[in-house]
Amino acid sequence: MDLERAREEYLSYLAVERGCSDNTVAAYGRDLARYVAWLAERGVSAPDEVSLELVEAHVAALTESGLAASSVERAASAVKGFHRFMLTDEIARTLPTADLPLPAKPQRLPDVISQEDAARLLDQPFPATPAGLRDHAVLEVLYGCGLRASELCGLDERTVLLDEGVLRVFGKGAKERVVPILGAASEALGRYLDQGRGALVGRRPCAAVFLNARGGRLSRQSVHAIVEKYGRVVGIRGLHPHTLRHSFATHLLEGGANLRVVQE
Repeated sequence: MDLERAREEYLSYLAVERGCSDNTVAAYGRDLARYVAWLAERGVSAPDEVSLELVEAHVAALTESGLAASSVERAASAVKGFHRFMLTDEIARTLPTADLPLPAKPQRLPDVISQEDAARLLDQPFPATPAGLRDHAVLEVLYGCGLRASELCGLDERTVLLDEGVLRVFGKGAKERVVPILGAASEALGRYLDQGRGALVGRRPCAAVFLNARGGRLSRQSVHAIVEKYGRVVGIRGLHPHTLRHSFATHLLEGGANLRVVQE
């Protein structure tokens, strides 16, 4: 069986036996059609004629062609799966991709917003309601303290020490750290605690700082929705809490802060 016929068999296997989506089968089909054609140009049409060197050369050619790193990785995965299928189905006797490493995924730098956009986000008018005071405090604390959404949701009243200018935050692995809270973030949180939180408290007392409309602890999903909502108001689409966290760190560094201090 030649490589083109084996390709058709593999795509059928993916669709019928593996239950892959139409989009996945189509993408693998394109990747493997390009691969089989590339090999044919080099006089290779039989499965056992393919060597590791040829496969590596094909992946290198894809990279040099300017194809996105994610597309190169998918194509390499398709080729590895194709050869594994041919060996398992006894179409081929060799597995040239056994030692083929997948291309490393590039580390995507976190999104950040400019200091000007951060000012527009935080200085916009917020509703003079308990929820409005809460939402303003949420944004100020996320940006001004560099908290994760989960850390913000986990804040309890006893962990907020505004007189001392700090928050006791429990991060990943329940590890506690002390985070400074100053300026606008402290003022917004103080206003919410004094004027807004009490109106949100439900029948059952909740220790959480940030409460939802039913008096329960604000969820991460709600924090995401709040951030996205107010970002959209000032023209920042798709804004996420992690963007504010990374922006906080970036703006500190731009202002001359010590990298080690920011990391800590």
